[in-house]
Amino acid sequence: MVFSLAADLVVLVHALFVLFVVAGGVAVIRWPRLAWLHIPAAVWGTLIELGGGVCPLTFLEVRFRRLAGEAGYAGGFIEHYLVPAIYPAGLTRNGQVLLGILVLLWNGGVYWVALRRWRRQRRKGGG
Repeated sequence: MVFSLAADLVVLVHALFVLFVVAGGVAVIRWPRLAWLHIPAAVWGTLIELGGGVCPLTFLEVRFRRLAGEAGYAGGFIEHYLVPAIYPAGLTRNGQVLLGILVLLWNGGVYWVALRRWRRQRRKGGG
């Protein structure tokens, strides 16, 4: 029971991390100091997707599931939890690269908007 609960907690943390990677840049517009956390998270998420890697949280969750007597799974968090909700046929390597590129482009656009806003605010405050 404890290991099953721990695995569920890891899934929750992992899902929140993925959400932060994808949408955290929007929060940076409001709270600029959050960029110190978001940029490394976005870089990590993008590199995992582009490199075809598996996040260490996935291994931790699978380990807890096995200790709880449940079946683990192969692949990564995105393939196991998000792909069934998004892609009926599964995630291909090209699809994974596309997700990484989309995360990179999305966050690049958000930071471009944030930088424009910060510059505008500095000009108003300084002049």
